[in-house]
This record gives sequence, C-alpha cells and structure tokens, in this order.
Amino acid sequence: MTGTVAGQEPAGGAPVQSSPAREVPMGVRVGQKAPDFTAPAYHKGGFTQVTLSSFAGKWVLLCFYPGDFTFV
Repeated sequence: MTGTVAGQEPAGGAPVQSSPAREVPMGVRVGQKAPDFTAPAYHKGGFTQVTLSSFAGKWVLLCFYPGDFTFV
C-alpha cells in the first residue's frame, strides 16, 4: 500500500507524521525583475530555444495562451 484514505490510520496503527505545507511565493510583481528562463520560440520560419536574458535591455512580449500566434 502506498498511501491511506484521509482520516484512516495506516496498517501499522500509528498515525503518519508529516511536516506542514510551506507556502512558496510565486510570480513577479510590477517593477520586480523577472527570473531568467528558457522557452521554445518560433522565429524566422523555424523553432528555436530562447532565454529571457538574451533580450536584456529590449522590450519583451510573452504570450501565455496556446492559441496566440498559432497556425490553427
């Protein structure tokens, strides 16, 4: 058995000890520097990998929607 039902004790009878969940802040606030990342891009007729750091000092537009700029 790999787990238990919520509220059910494991087969040994002792409750499972777990550490409390820790919240990790995510996202970037206005005026805060975005973290560097690598992502696939379509550029000049082909697919390539780009990094945010390669556009340092330039304006960048990120499209997060799967339908943006697709051929569908």
